[in-house]
Amino acid sequence: MSNLPEMMRAVIAAGPGGPEVLQLGTRPRPSPREGEILIAVEAAGVNRPDVFQRQGLYPPPPDAPDILGLEVAGTVAARGPGATRHQLGDRILALVPGGGYAQYCLAHESNALPAPASLTIVEAGGVPETFFTVWTNVFESGALKAGETLLVHGGTSGIGTTAIALAKAFGAKVIATAGSPEKTAACLRLGADVAIDYRAEDFVAETLKATDQRGADVILDMVGGDYVARNYAAAAPRGRIVQIAHLSGPKATLDLRPLMVKRLVHTGSTLRPRSAAEKAAIAEALRARVWPLLSEGRCKPVIDSTFPLAEAAKAHARIESSAHIGKIVLTM
Repeated sequence: MSNLPEMMRAVIAAGPGGPEVLQLGTRPRPSPREGEILIAVEAAGVNRPDVFQRQGLYPPPPDAPDILGLEVAGTVAARGPGATRHQLGDRILALVPGGGYAQYCLAHESNALPAPASLTIVEAGGVPETFFTVWTNVFESGALKAGETLLVHGGTSGIGTTAIALAKAFGAKVIATAGSPEKTAACLRLGADVAIDYRAEDFVAETLKATDQRGADVILDMVGGDYVARNYAAAAPRGRIVQIAHLSGPKATLDLRPLMVKRLVHTGSTLRPRSAAEKAAIAEALRARVWPLLSEGRCKPVIDSTFPLAEAAKAHARIESSAHIGKIVLTM
């Protein structure tokens, strides 16, 4: 690593607050430990958890850097002891517990995958967080199968656009909610069978209407709050509701009878605190089941916009505006 710089540029949150607290500074370049690789970052995805961390609401795990960023794409610049999966110079993407908004970032080698040649480096930078999240929640916890119906809230978010693409690729029907006629039109363009403007329509009634009153087999929800009870009403018998966030609040008042009568399963998960071994298992499933789809161009991440690393504050303002459709990516 003697030919690598000792210092690197990185985006640091000066303190909790709005996008303006994000500042471009310098930090010592990290060195890979056992089983780790050092990635020369070319693109880093921007995600809601980054916003919550910047606001002081989502502290990084104890062993993660305070630099923001949960997903990167770039090339392998160095390898730690025992790291043999990837060669120096390999073009890869990786899910990381933090540190992505920087010139160099550490990743466990098992949480990195070859970047499909069909994707630009910017597209590759928008893959890990959403594809890992959708796979483990919709297809592992939610057990979505061909012929079933997925209801995804926030259909134009990074998670939503990925869920639409993967569910359609695996033969499911997709109903998506979004907050404007422009966004519902975008959901339909991206492959959703039905798109519901939740500001103008009742998503429960529209979901039942679109499924001959049966309901959705799997519901992917990041809203929480009063959506929980409404999800129960919109779910099919034996439906699976997967909770991945609670943007409208973590608390809900519930009538448990629909949960019992319909024999529903309501599960939740977080991704960032999981062990490298757990994330490695998701990575292997993606490599086997999803990488062929990406390589063949049958699905790809939707990129809303890119910003240079120095304009991370503008990228955060963009994601907080909720005007975006797909992923926001920082470039080096």
